[in-house]
Amino acid sequence: MRTFLIAGNWKMNAGPTEAGELANEMAGIWKGKSFTSEALICPPFVSIAAVNNEFEGTQFKVGAQNVHTEDNGAYTGEISTSMLKDANCDYVIVGHSERREYFHETSELVAQKAKKVIDDGLKAIVCVGEVLEERKSGKHKDVVKEQVNAVLDLLEGDVSDQFVIAYEPVWAIGTGETASPEQAQEMHQYIRSLLSEKLGDEVSQKIRILYGGSMKPANAEELLTQTDVDGGLIGGASLKADSFSQIIEISESI
Repeated sequence: MRTFLIAGNWKMNAGPTEAGELANEMAGIWKGKSFTSEALICPPFVSIAAVNNEFEGTQFKVGAQNVHTEDNGAYTGEISTSMLKDANCDYVIVGHSERREYFHETSELVAQKAKKVIDDGLKAIVCVGEVLEERKSGKHKDVVKEQVNAVLDLLEGDVSDQFVIAYEPVWAIGTGETASPEQAQEMHQYIRSLLSEKLGDEVSQKIRILYGGSMKPANAEELLTQTDVDGGLIGGASLKADSFSQIIEISESI
């Protein structure tokens, strides 16, 4: 049975001071309590140490929002997997829709990053998803298939412990719009079928597929109760300790 992963992506928010305070508040809410779901926060690079410090001794895990494909060298402004491991990160988000749009990351580059993360012993959260025009034109499954298969073509064996997919209906991020539970389930089921084709049914059933389109306490239950929705990649709601904790609580009740 797949364990829910409730992952917070803080994007370019919360420097070390604010991040430490927010992580401390989250840890305080759960002091003396436990959860069976997996809870993860991915702060900006400069705030990883502060968040890790506040999460020490808790069940919360820390990840990064991006990574480079090389180990080291003359790549000003980039961060390597070895640096993230040294910073006690467990996960790395790759291919977020904002990276694809604003920084022109191709599916090939995203796949290379995912492979590097997995090969070096970290866990990759690979984001896939379509924009509104692609959804309206009926090309949404073709877009997602291309993004998913680019990664799967580089992976070998049972990677289910290190590989997570986050489906982002890009038209539902930061717009207040949300894919209906039925739309989310339809795409998650389709993604699982792609995993099954490439990796086999047994492996595909172990890989978690997160919903990454404006999940919040108000809609978390109806999304998380869908058969193939295994958690959420959460933006705005993860920047408030109470709302993020409420989503964890909802996942615990399912």
